[in-house]
Amino acid sequence: MKKLLALAAAPLFGLSAIAAPPLHKEPNNYHDLKEDAHTHFEENAPEGCKDMVPHFAIFGKKDKFYLGIGGTVKVTAGVDLGDPLDDPNQFVTSALTPAAPGNHTKFNLSAMQSSLYVNFVGLPNTDNQIGAFFGMNLLNDYVPVVQYAYVKWRGVKAGYDYSIFSDNGAMPPTIDYEGPCSGTAMPVGTISYTHHFGSRKEWSVGAGIELSHLSLTATERAHGVTQGAPDIPVAVCYAWGQDDWIRASAVLRNMCYRYQPQSRNIDIVGWGVSISGTSGLFGSPLRAYWNATYGRGIASYIQDTAGLGLDLVPTDAAGMLKPTHTWGVMAALQYDITDKVYCSASFSQVRNYADSWNHSTPGLFDGNECTWGETYKYAQYVSGSLFWDINTITTAGVEYIYGRRKNNDLTQAHTNRLQAMIQVRF
Repeated sequence: MKKLLALAAAPLFGLSAIAAPPLHKEPNNYHDLKEDAHTHFEENAPEGCKDMVPHFAIFGKKDKFYLGIGGTVKVTAGVDLGDPLDDPNQFVTSALTPAAPGNHTKFNLSAMQSSLYVNFVGLPNTDNQIGAFFGMNLLNDYVPVVQYAYVKWRGVKAGYDYSIFSDNGAMPPTIDYEGPCSGTAMPVGTISYTHHFGSRKEWSVGAGIELSHLSLTATERAHGVTQGAPDIPVAVCYAWGQDDWIRASAVLRNMCYRYQPQSRNIDIVGWGVSISGTSGLFGSPLRAYWNATYGRGIASYIQDTAGLGLDLVPTDAAGMLKPTHTWGVMAALQYDITDKVYCSASFSQVRNYADSWNHSTPGLFDGNECTWGETYKYAQYVSGSLFWDINTITTAGVEYIYGRRKNNDLTQAHTNRLQAMIQVRF
């Protein structure tokens, strides 16, 4: 019985998307084995995180599985000026609030973005190839937080991953873990299927069912209940290169709440559409990223408005709930100065349209502290980043971010963040 234990797989920098899994040849020597493992690890990694290719791999008996363990140690330091955010890792513009007098400067130092993951591929290069991926970071105040836990088989993915409605590869590189505020990178429990077709497998379509995360603003007459139906996302993508694609996606939601005056549950349909992508420009070192999202009752799918109670909000008088219209846009550029030095810049905005509700109606908002005026109206996020790949495992960077949130009563808060990082992958 022969056992092989080897170091495998080189690091992969940047963001990429795989239009379709290429056909693989059976590896016939050690070099081919390493290349084959690298390719499979890359394909099995989460979309938009193709750099999660481990440096260390175990090759199983007769090469029937590849098991890689990898991670990053990422240390950031910086300062917030204005209305500082509590979180040093995630620049969430919706979390901005006016600072108390004397609290307009905050120093940040964190290693919470450090991560660890396991990337497994069983029965590679066979019809029954199966993949599994598990990843976590330390964003919960150095307590491990699961970010990925899924299995893949013949185009089916099941577990905990980002929604099919998301396109993480279409987001620019930032030190900030959150990234542009209009992103739809929301992890969910999911079962999905993706099919690749075309002469070069340049087309792909996907659909799934996902655990619904409804976030509403309750009244004394209306409140949330358990959701009996999943969200249904679909997507179609056309890729004309490994790093160039355009993607359209949509999601359909059945949102249910309890209306007390009628002693019944009320169902409301929500929907959203999104277009996103990335492409090199004119054969130059310049790359563009973009996304645009619009919908009714989809605030939970946009990073900046998730969890703010904006999927369903009160009507003016009866205390019933209705879905809000929300949109978000992002545009970004990346320029490769050299093979190891690159910079990026982005602008994004999210806007929410919640009609005014009346707090003077007797019994409607008793005990409810949320007012329409305090509700999120829009936010903006601007970033500029510079990165240097010092060697194959180490990257350093500096970044400036400006963010602003404005409410319906026109109150606002903003802050500036200047930060630097050092990151080592293993």
